[in-house]
Amino acid sequence: MSVLKRSVFVGFFLLALVAVSHAACWQWKIKEGATHCQDRVDKTWHPVGSSWTNSECAQCYCRSDYASCCHGWPTSVSGGCIIEYDYKTCKYEIINLEHPSLSCGAAGK
Repeated sequence: MSVLKRSVFVGFFLLALVAVSHAACWQWKIKEGATHCQDRVDKTWHPVGSSWTNSECAQCYCRSDYASCCHGWPTSVSGGCIIEYDYKTCKYEIINLEHPSLSCGAAGK
């Protein structure tokens, strides 16, 4: 098997090991008749019916009776890889610690 074919095979194998997404969500009730929800991370206020992304890159929604936020980032990977989060751009990169030139996955969000 050629080096290129072997590298492609290893790359696809490692991609298969990566957990694509383990979304974590949380929600909380807001007072009846409230017109705004407060983000529990940033302490910012948002009108009912709105959505926003907070400083931890969670996508949040304010409903008439509750607010909710969800992370769409992977929380775990396998096979000698780590996740590096960039909170300024709300992107992540999965890095192969043993072979940095081989990909463990794609950056996204």
